[in-house]
Amino acid sequence: MNNYILKILTSSSVVILGFTKIWSWQVYPAASNSSNNLPARLSEPKLKSSPPWTSASLKSTLTGHSDSVWAIAVSPEPAEASAGRIIASVSADKTIKLWDFETKKLIRTLKGHSDAVNTVAFSPDGKILASAGGDKVIRLWDVATGRQIRAMIGHSASVGSIAFSPDGNFIVSSSWDQNINLWNAVTGTKIRSITGDCDVANVVAISPDGKTFATGNHFEGTIKLWDLATGNKIKSLPGHLDAVSSLAFSPDGKTLASGSWDKTIKLWDLRTGSKLRVLSGHSHRIWSVAFSPDGKTLASGSWDKTVKLWNPETGRRITTLRGHSQRVWSVAFSPDSKTLVSSSFDKTIKVWQTLQ
Repeated sequence: MNNYILKILTSSSVVILGFTKIWSWQVYPAASNSSNNLPARLSEPKLKSSPPWTSASLKSTLTGHSDSVWAIAVSPEPAEASAGRIIASVSADKTIKLWDFETKKLIRTLKGHSDAVNTVAFSPDGKILASAGGDKVIRLWDVATGRQIRAMIGHSASVGSIAFSPDGNFIVSSSWDQNINLWNAVTGTKIRSITGDCDVANVVAISPDGKTFATGNHFEGTIKLWDLATGNKIKSLPGHLDAVSSLAFSPDGKTLASGSWDKTIKLWDLRTGSKLRVLSGHSHRIWSVAFSPDGKTLASGSWDKTVKLWNPETGRRITTLRGHSQRVWSVAFSPDSKTLVSSSFDKTIKVWQTLQ
């Protein structure tokens, strides 16, 4: 029970009665370094083609964390042929573990956080890993050496979610302090804080073109879209009946998937802001959603201890993956869309292989 309470307090996932909202804007001027220039629209991503998932089988179970594994990430395809793909996992045990994707062996354990680590993300080139959690600090690590590059301090409460921009120059973070921060990932400088009209954002996600980011709100159950360059709110997408816990942009940037404590996944048309469809099937809170890089499959992880695979075009449930003995916190696909990784309160990471 004590471990469960720690998660609630450090992962921005519980309603606190009497919470007071502060509605204000604080704009931090960019540093003189040219890398602070906010991005222009990136070119449309090229999607790899592969057959859609029809089912999956459990290939490996990774053990080593001594507490719940809150989040996982799979590194992008390495630029150097000699470099391999990596699975990163973060835990309430205050550590980050890096695993060899092919052998499933532990490469190294990164230590530096003084509280539970809630969230993790690779830079687009896979060379830098970002992590954050209950100690309020975002830490950047050199993946090749395991050395901490810098600590980015600016939140006053637990950091629940971080995301890299597609060019790797920026990081967006959300925290229980009700702030959404935009950082220069190269210098560690905080460029801007959005401190009003953002509730408590459980999760942040950045669009594939690098122009927009989305936040999922805790109290309102609302998704909000923001202009990355200005910090201005573009629109709100109401519809969930409880906290929004996870967001994922489709690889083509046209659709947003949202997972919620209301046990549903909603797919949104980002051009119109309209709701495309609702995916139902989980019997408990949904904590994580992820699109496969080819856009043909959507995965969801839930407190009902299952992972479900969906066809985002039709909304049809493809299959349900059972193997975790406790709540599933996080799901992530490999760059080739052929492997899915999940993590759980049961302290394990499971690797699933597609059956096509």
